[in-house]
Amino acid sequence: MRGTYVLLIHVPYEIQLSIGALGDLELKSGYYAYVGSALGGLEARVQRHVGENKKIHWHIDHLLTRSRVIDVIQGETNERKECAVAEEIAKHLNPIAGFGSSDCTCHSHLFYSPDFNELRKIVLTSFKECGIESMKGVEVG
Repeated sequence: MRGTYVLLIHVPYEIQLSIGALGDLELKSGYYAYVGSALGGLEARVQRHVGENKKIHWHIDHLLTRSRVIDVIQGETNERKECAVAEEIAKHLNPIAGFGSSDCTCHSHLFYSPDFNELRKIVLTSFKECGIESMKGVEVG
């Protein structure tokens, strides 16, 4: 299955990350939504993100060493829609500049909210606005 996904992530306390060319980031405690796509295998990509002991490759890998995925929202699409979803989320939540968007023109693919329920609702609405039928993702610990 191909598609777009959003990882809903909990950062339990303020953290500082050093991410290559992106530099040093300070992230507040709270909840984050990370938007991605996998046109070569959605389930495998999401499983990689929620799995442990992986090679650090993407910006999100750095964040996931210090946080936890608590939910995944995904939708099947044959086209790359992650940027449309990210733009929709950006209308409502604070972006983390440059995060996850080094291969596109988006301002960010990572968004912050202190409130999990608000974050989840905005992500689900963004999928709908982009014409993607969302479905529950994988079970996460």
